[in-house]
Amino acid sequence: MAKRLVDIDDELLAVARDELGTATIKATVNEALRLAGASRSATMQKALDDLAMMSTFDRADAWR
Repeated sequence: MAKRLVDIDDELLAVARDELGTATIKATVNEALRLAGASRSATMQKALDDLAMMSTFDRADAWR
């Protein structure tokens, strides 16, 4: 794990800490990043599921 030097808004950190139930800055940031990644994964999975459910067409006529 790499160390990073970042400026974090104290008010936003407090709100995130309360919402996530975390005790430290590190835990808060890591949980927020995990949730953001999970949200993206869920969005991507839904898009792939939607694509899989689409009807196909005859590719022989696609160039016309």
